[in-house]
Amino acid sequence: MAYQGMDTMQLAQLNIAKAKYPLDSPEIKEFIANLDRVNGIAEQSKGFIWRLKDESPDTTDIQLFDDPRIIVNMSVWQSIESLKGFMFKTLHRDFMRRKSEWFERIDNNLVLWWVEDGHTPTQVEALERLRYLSRHGASRYAFTFKQSFEAVAAK
Repeated sequence: MAYQGMDTMQLAQLNIAKAKYPLDSPEIKEFIANLDRVNGIAEQSKGFIWRLKDESPDTTDIQLFDDPRIIVNMSVWQSIESLKGFMFKTLHRDFMRRKSEWFERIDNNLVLWWVEDGHTPTQVEALERLRYLSRHGASRYAFTFKQSFEAVAAK
């Protein structure tokens, strides 16, 4: 949502998941084999702006935690609605429904926050937002789908 006289804000998100199995094990092979496909759908989705990636096709080499079984996904979207559209109205939804087959339950596995148009969030920034949310609960600084906040550009 753009405000007259202010920069447009975009939605950044970080989500993490801890695999029940080593990432090269047969038990999680189906999930890993489809990461590139699902990420491709994200990149073609309405409202997609950017996602964290490296040279590997499935991005599981990006490590923000000491545990190699914790995988991360970080992206920027035009709005909460565009991110929800990808998450709940594409093939991504089918994999979310099956997440308990592959991943341990993590209470605070998603954080959302607003960034100014053109800002690419850093991994440090994303972890700071996730930790803040875990310690303090939802606020304009870090929130979730359940308790979200409207974008307000810095003056």
